[in-house]
Amino acid sequence: QVPLIESGGGSVQAGGSLRLSCQYSIPTFSDYSLGWFRQSPGQVREFVAAIKWSGGGIIYADSVKGRFTISRDNAKRTMYLQMNSLKPEDTAAYFCAERAGAFSRSSPYAADYDLWGQGTQVTVSS
Repeated sequence: QVPLIESGGGSVQAGGSLRLSCQYSIPTFSDYSLGWFRQSPGQVREFVAAIKWSGGGIIYADSVKGRFTISRDNAKRTMYLQMNSLKPEDTAAYFCAERAGAFSRSSPYAADYDLWGQGTQVTVSS
């Protein structure tokens, strides 16, 4: 299966914005969901946001609510994470993930996802 490919990471000052992109493959199953996670050195992988293929089922981690927006464009097979009002604590490698199958809700658990990208680094300086 075609791997997930993230892009858009970089360095920004606190209060700035970045938009991450993730190119994904359409799984054999008709239903799937996508998610963003992040990981800092020495830390566990942390949930950021998730969305179903239909565009519904959006959930966010409390730490990013009101600042980050997840979206997807199925025609382009691309998922986005618009990150505004960035803080130094947002510094991490950001990973996109794909979960195949029909589920009533999106999942915040990394173990539920089947495919992962290589990650893109986001660094926020104070």
